[in-house]
Amino acid sequence: MTTYSVADAKNGLPRLIDRALEGEEVIISRHGRAVAELRPIGREDQKVSPASYAWLKARRLKRKGVGLTSVELLDQLYDEG
Repeated sequence: MTTYSVADAKNGLPRLIDRALEGEEVIISRHGRAVAELRPIGREDQKVSPASYAWLKARRLKRKGVGLTSVELLDQLYDEG
């Protein structure tokens, strides 16, 4: 575990992100007290609730379609050019 001050983190955030991605435990401290941790986001942190899927599906079904396939749309774009 490596601790960096807020000032160090501010001046070298890309470097600290790279270190975290490489597996190093990166802790940011303010006035000597740990206040934040940088770590890569794993798949287990990205779980989506069934309610979110239901909301997304309902939103998708409410959207008005364009009435064209992607091929037809691209044909129209290239024909106008």
